[in-house]
This record gives sequence, C-alpha cells and structure tokens, in this order.
Amino acid sequence: MAAAAATAVDGDERVMAAAQQILMSLGTSDETMKKDMLFILKSLGTSSSSADDRFSSISTSSDPPPAPSDADIRLDAAANLILRWDSSPGSLPWDDSPDEASAYLSAVDDVISAVEDGSGGDRAESLLQQAMQRLEDELRHLLVRNTVPLDIDRLYGSIRRLSLSFASSTADDISTVDDFESSSIDDGRSTLDHRVSGSDDFSAVDLMLPGSVDDLQAIANRMIRAGYGMECLQAFASVRRGIIDECLQVLGIDRLSIEEVQRIEWRSLDERMKKWVRAVKVSVRVLLAGERRLCDLVFAEADSEACFVETAKGCVVQLLNFGEAIVVGRRSSEKLFRILDMYDALNDVLGDLQGLFPGETGDFLIEEAEKILEGLGDAARGTFAEFESAVKNETSRKPIQGGEIHPLSRYVMNYVKLLVDYSDSLNQLLEDQRLDGDNGGDGDENAQCTPLGRRLLSLISYLETNLDEKSKLYEDAAMGYIFLMNNVLYIVKKVKDSDLRTVLGDHWVRTRRGQVRQYATAYLRASWTKVLSYLKDEGIGSGGSSSSVSKVALKERFKSFNAGFEEVYRIQTAWKVPDEQLREELRISISEKVIPAYRSFLGRFGSHLEGGRHAGKYIKYTPDDLENHLSDLFEGSPGLMNHPRRKLSS
Repeated sequence: MAAAAATAVDGDERVMAAAQQILMSLGTSDETMKKDMLFILKSLGTSSSSADDRFSSISTSSDPPPAPSDADIRLDAAANLILRWDSSPGSLPWDDSPDEASAYLSAVDDVISAVEDGSGGDRAESLLQQAMQRLEDELRHLLVRNTVPLDIDRLYGSIRRLSLSFASSTADDISTVDDFESSSIDDGRSTLDHRVSGSDDFSAVDLMLPGSVDDLQAIANRMIRAGYGMECLQAFASVRRGIIDECLQVLGIDRLSIEEVQRIEWRSLDERMKKWVRAVKVSVRVLLAGERRLCDLVFAEADSEACFVETAKGCVVQLLNFGEAIVVGRRSSEKLFRILDMYDALNDVLGDLQGLFPGETGDFLIEEAEKILEGLGDAARGTFAEFESAVKNETSRKPIQGGEIHPLSRYVMNYVKLLVDYSDSLNQLLEDQRLDGDNGGDGDENAQCTPLGRRLLSLISYLETNLDEKSKLYEDAAMGYIFLMNNVLYIVKKVKDSDLRTVLGDHWVRTRRGQVRQYATAYLRASWTKVLSYLKDEGIGSGGSSSSVSKVALKERFKSFNAGFEEVYRIQTAWKVPDEQLREELRISISEKVIPAYRSFLGRFGSHLEGGRHAGKYIKYTPDDLENHLSDLFEGSPGLMNHPRRKLSS
C-alpha cells in the first residue's frame, strides 16, 4: 500500500510538470488554470498510474521550466488592458476616471519597455502599434475637446489702435472735382473707430484648458519614446491648424487668392483691410504666441519648434497673402490710410514673429513678412505720390458758387490732417525721398522740416497754386478774392487747430494769415473803388461853395452812387463767407471806407438838394441805412434784398 501511494504521488508530480509545460506554451501563469488543467489531465484516466502512463511521453526527464518573469507578467497584463480598450468604441476617461487613463499609459510604458529590451518579441511590437494608434486618436480627441473658444469681443476690447474708415463710393483715382466732392474724407464725414480699452498684453489667454496639457504631454512623451514622434507631431499640427483656421474666420479673415482680392469693390475691401489690421495683432500675439507656448509644453522633450512651424505657418502665409494682394493691387488715394494701418500693424508684430520663429525652420516666414512689409511701404509711398499728383493736376473749370470753400480744399486738408496721425511711419518711409523741384517750403523753414513736413508743405503748395488758378475762373475779380480768402483761411484753420501746426510751424500760419489780409485789401479795391469814386468832389464844382456846385452833376453823383451800391449789394449778398469772424471783419472794413465817405459827401452837398423837388429820389439812404444794408453781405442769400427791414428804396 505504501509503495502504491508513493507511485501515485510520483505520478501526480509528473502530471503537474506536464501541465506546467502546456501552460507555459499557452503563455499563461494563472494558478486557477493550473489546477483546472491538472484536474482534466487526471480525469483522462482511471488512476494516477494510467495517467502517468498516458502522459509519460509529455513529461520530460529534465527539470520543470522556470516560473514566468515579472516582465512577462507585466506584458501579459498590459496586453489585456490594451486589447480591451482597443475593442472599445469610446475614448479614455481622462476627466471622469483619470486612474483608468493612467493605467492605460502605464500599460503602454510596459509595452515600450518590452520592445526596448527585446523581451516581448513580435507580440510586443504588434501591441505597440495598436497602442500608438490609440494614443494618436486620443491626442486628436483631447485637442478638439479641450480647445478654448476665441473670445473675440474681449480681445477687440484690448486692441489699442486708431482705425480710419472711409466710405468712399468709388475707388477711382482723384482727377476731377467730382471725385473730391464724392469723397467721404470731409469735415465731419470721416468715420473714426477708436478702440481704447485694456492693453496689448494677451499673455494670460489660454488656448487649451489647463488641465489637458499634462495629458497631451503624457501622450506625446510616449509616442516620441516609442519612435512615433513624427506621427504625433503631424496629428497635433493637423488638429491645431484646423482650429487656427476657424479662429481666422472668426476674425474675418477668409482664404482668398490675389485675383479674388483685387476684384473686391472698395467698400468691402476697406472692411477687409480693417479686419486684417486687427487680425494680425490678435493672430500673432494671441493665437501664435499661445500655440508656441502649447507646443513648448506638449513637446518639451522633443523639437517643439518644428511642431510650431508646422502648426502656425499656414496662418502666417494666409495673412501675408492678403498683404501681398494689397501690395500688387491698384493704387488710389483712399487706400493710403488702410495701407498705412496694415504697414504699422505688420511692422508692430514683426519682432514678435521673429521671436516666435527664431530657428532656420521659420526663416522663410520671416523673410516673406519682411518682403510684404517692404511692399506695403512702397505702396504707401506710391499712393502718397499719386495723391500729390492728383492735387497738382486737378483741372476742374467750374467756379464754386458764391466763392465758397472748394471741395478740393476740404478733401486735401482733411486728408493731410489724417496723415499726421502716421507721422512716425511716414517720416521713415519718406526719409530718402524728395520731390523734383521741391517747392513746398517757406525759405529755410523747409530745410528744417521732417520728411513728412516737407512733403506736406509741397502738397499744400500744390493746393494753393491750384486754388489761385481757379480764382481766375470768376468774371468778377472781387469774387475771386473772396474765394481765395475763404479757402486760404480754411487751410490756415485746419493747420492751426490740429497737429499740422507742429509740423508746418507758426511762421507758416502767420504767412498765410498775411495772405488773407492781402486778399481782403484787393477785394475792397476791386469792389468799392468805383462806388467810392462817386463821392469825390471833383467835377461837381470849384471850391465846393454853394454858388459853384452843379446840381445836375450832384444829382448824377448821388444817382450813380445809389446804383453802384445797390448793384454791389445785390451781387454780394449772394456771396458766401462761412467764417463768422472773417465775414464780420470784411463788413467792418467796408463800413470804415464807405460810411465815413458817404457821411462826409452827404454833409457837404446834401443841403444843395434837400428841400428841392424829388430830393428823395437822389438822397435815398442815410448812413445808418447803408450800415444796415452792409450787414447783409456775404450771407449767401440774395433774397435778403426783399427783407422788409432791408429793402432798398426805389
């Protein structure tokens, strides 16, 4: 009995050894499965002895195989977890159950280790491929789900910049007075969009939810370690490029070809240029700066610059393409301010771009940005020159009714006034340029001017020369002087009441005020010399005594004076002097010449007609009557002659 028992025990041991061998070949070390296999093997025979005989061929004469290693056990566990998630349609619960996500990442680490040390063989390689595909999908999922929407309202509230909007109905070059009259760069009609709140510091803006960055970094580190860095970079860049494209659309930047941009009518193009100016700053200092930070964090253990360039280059190229379309587009004066806005915006962020793309991989983008910046500068210079030419060669031949301010004066001075807002940029752009036969200065003052100041002096000089020619279109020389007074004074006031005074100087202002006084003197001479000539003593009689006065000549003198005064009144009440102070000064000057002369003449010779028949026919006015009538001049309303209190006697 004892021998039989010993034999049975020995048989059990051999059966166990055979079972272990089978289990090893099946790749499992589960203890429960061992027991189940032993039970099955034993049940195959009626006794341990028969089982021993039946499986004697399976048993070996050598020692039992070693137990599975810790690496094998970890790989088995990793395989179970990876395969389970591989068959799951959902993503890892990064937020809801971070422990599960962490367990998956640990399983990936075990697979990577097995591949690195070669212990896992083909099985580990296959598991690694499955895990990497899963991680790439998870990377895309996290990038999309955790993106922070662009808060455009808050960002626009942080941009500090003066924007100019011109609602001109035509993009044609200005060559006729109609173009100047239809332009919106006029008193009170130009639209200024001030956005002054907050600051330009956007460093606190996050493009991803902060908690997701660690998960992205964990995925990137494992893919890079496993040799899948390029796949990781491409997946990351692909998703982020799409998100940046969506942000550009929110900013109003559409993907347009150069040809499409050039076909856009001016009103729409003006709006697109304005949006581009805003978008450049937001794109560089918010979107791209945020992308750079994100790339540096996620790819801290790899080439983050290559990832950033791959992600951001499309955004930069799209913005620069629009700039190129403006550079090569048709030039017209109303575009100058938008071109300068674009120049300033790109110049302002160029340093930021150089900081974002410091390496060789981004050199081509910086070179392209510098090229577009230079092109915008050339476009601004060329547009400025074309505007000067348009002002110089404007040849309208239609006199302005009433001698009022010419639309050319309004347009040019409002245009020039706005140019001063771009003094820094224009001084830089115009520094090496001088006009042929520069005629814009007042002596040595011009030599001391800034580049912009010299060009503005020349531009206003062209305007003054043009206005002088237009004053000759009036048949009445006196009206030509009124026209010149109105326009020169308008120019002076625009300079005096703006930053133009700093650019052109007080001497320039004093010189033009002197011109206004000269024109006033010329007006008085042209308008009133003949009327006043009727109040002279010559031809009435010798010595002025009562006996020597010719009543016939005296009646003719009063009659001629009345007719002359009434003619001037009838004509010049229709003339217009918009400036209240100039209007009053002219009336005073006229009164100082006419009223004393009339009062004196009336005092010397009025008595010769008073008391006679029809005396009122010749002595129609008292000095006070004339004074009252003079107050009607230059109102631009000829109907005032019929005003009850102003009606001239018949």
